[in-house]
Amino acid sequence: MNNSTDGIKSVLIVEDEQSIRDILVELFDVEGNVVSSAELLPEALERLRTQRFDLVVTDLRLGGKRDGGLQVMALAGMLSPDAMVLVLTAYPDDSNRQASFRLGALHFLEKPVDLATIAQYATTVGVRSAFAPAARE
Repeated sequence: MNNSTDGIKSVLIVEDEQSIRDILVELFDVEGNVVSSAELLPEALERLRTQRFDLVVTDLRLGGKRDGGLQVMALAGMLSPDAMVLVLTAYPDDSNRQASFRLGALHFLEKPVDLATIAQYATTVGVRSAFAPAARE
């Protein structure tokens, strides 16, 4: 379900490492998208409570909390059930992977992540990126 009838897509970036967060925001900061970002879990949960998202990109560990990203995924699953959830992690162990998929993550990506890969996944749910900006007809 789209947030509005004008095709605007909403993207949430949850990443505690500012350089990565900035790059991801820049990736999706194109015409047709509204991008929100959060550094830590409380901020991410507040964003999820106040807005529905089409795409959620979250780090697995947030501010040293091993399960921060899992909490983001759980709330996204309840409040933005149609959102595509992408998980980024530098700790791709099997239990994290399985927990992420159980909570609705569609893709579990190991850092460093290729931005083109993230952009490609996003296009499958109609979210444009700097790699695939709006097509003019």
